[in-house]
Amino acid sequence: MAPAGPATNINTLVIGAGQAGLATSYWLTQNGVDHLLLDRRDALGGAWQDRWDSFYLNTPNFALALPGMAYDGDPDGFLPRDTVIGFFREYGERIQAPLQLGTSVTRVSQDGTGFNVETTRGHWHANNVVLANGAFQHPRIPSAAAGIPGNITQLHSHDYRNPSALPQGAVLVVGTGQSGGQITEDLLDAGREVHLSASSCPEAPRRYRGKDLFDWIWQVNLHGPAAGITGLQADQLPSPAARLFCNPQISGNNGGHSIHLRDLGRRGVHLHGRFEGVDDGGALTFTDDLPERLVQVEGGFGHRLRLIDAYIEAAGLDAPEIEEPAVDTWLPATDGARLDLEAAGVTSIVWSTGYSLDFGFLDVPVLDEWNYPLHTRGVTKVPGLYVVGLPWLTRHASATLPGVGPDAGYVAEHLAARPG
Repeated sequence: MAPAGPATNINTLVIGAGQAGLATSYWLTQNGVDHLLLDRRDALGGAWQDRWDSFYLNTPNFALALPGMAYDGDPDGFLPRDTVIGFFREYGERIQAPLQLGTSVTRVSQDGTGFNVETTRGHWHANNVVLANGAFQHPRIPSAAAGIPGNITQLHSHDYRNPSALPQGAVLVVGTGQSGGQITEDLLDAGREVHLSASSCPEAPRRYRGKDLFDWIWQVNLHGPAAGITGLQADQLPSPAARLFCNPQISGNNGGHSIHLRDLGRRGVHLHGRFEGVDDGGALTFTDDLPERLVQVEGGFGHRLRLIDAYIEAAGLDAPEIEEPAVDTWLPATDGARLDLEAAGVTSIVWSTGYSLDFGFLDVPVLDEWNYPLHTRGVTKVPGLYVVGLPWLTRHASATLPGVGPDAGYVAEHLAARPG
């Protein structure tokens, strides 16, 4: 049902005031476009406000840059969660972003002259709408979780804050992307017994050939095409589904470091295969391929490292020679294919199983089968509807802090050139 009262007319509404929305606001202002940012949260800081207490940014500080404002501290350090949130709030004030916080968008639909945008705090008619609500929208938990006994505390990494908030006892972490690996370390540091269900997310080195890994990744994103290296551009993906693949295991904590499953196992973490379900006895079942899975995880980032190598050679850069890592053959004593929660003393499960995109408010036929907007460089097939800040929007780094600005700039220029 449409809200009562007339709609407020505006040129452009930006849905979401995280890094993508703020970067878009900066460029819209530079292009003289009247606009307003809507965000469901009551304070700036985006999805970083959903991270746990000990979280550190996974990218070095040199990458903490939005249009018109770069971080001016140690470029090689890593910022904790609350400092990152403060950076965004300072940025919003500096660019004087026009904001309406505490406002959830409930429906976006078309009419003959633009878009009707219905929210919990008003109704707008906009010539243009920019979808900047990010990729961390809907926490994803396997449906099989419903069969786990009710006395087990279950929460998504979205809601995890610290070990003391969980009941006493062992903890099962499901998923080994960045969140799963870092939360496992957080629990270990607190002296908790941890079980870890491994996904297929690859391990990655924190440093490679003399630089932080992200330094190379960003260079290949930005300058690779000029050197003939296009593997980190969106049009080179093997399939559209690859846009939503997990991020590799890596951490910004303690000065930044790699995370290796075998190392966690040597520290006492009980490793399991991929979570599959609950058997008739109430025990959790996992794939029985742990040795093969560990090998897969350890080698899964290799193709990206080869892209970096190719870029270094093509661009004629001076970098240390490739050092092949030592082969690690450590294996746990058990296959980890079954876990009796009661016998193991497990009282809680943290689902580090990622997010799914949520454009449920969008009543415009512009989404593909993966719920991803159909677009070209952020310009959708629907005139006046744009998208910024999603993974692989134009390239691998599109959803990162340094990557979102160029995409937002292109979208703002295209929008500003539209008639009216």
